[in-house]
Amino acid sequence: MYSKKTVIANPTGLHARPASDFIAAAGKFSSKIRISRVAGDPEEDAANAKSIISLLSLGLAQGEEVEVFADGADEKQAVDDLVALIDSKFGESSAG
Repeated sequence: MYSKKTVIANPTGLHARPASDFIAAAGKFSSKIRISRVAGDPEEDAANAKSIISLLSLGLAQGEEVEVFADGADEKQAVDDLVALIDSKFGESSAG
């Protein structure tokens, strides 16, 4: 098991398009991957990172700290790539 924490930086949070990008990236890995809200309940505030419904149900907003966990053969690469995607703001700018 490997995990890393980061903060949702894009202004609109993890809404439909970035969530779709996130699950597409997660789906490239064989590891089991989860994302959770750091300040939340470990059971209720965690989602399967390969499920759009599960991920959107978290309603992650800008400024929230999350932790990405992976367990499997490519766990380190999976977590590092997904955290980098979050940190890139999914290509969204902060300008309105």
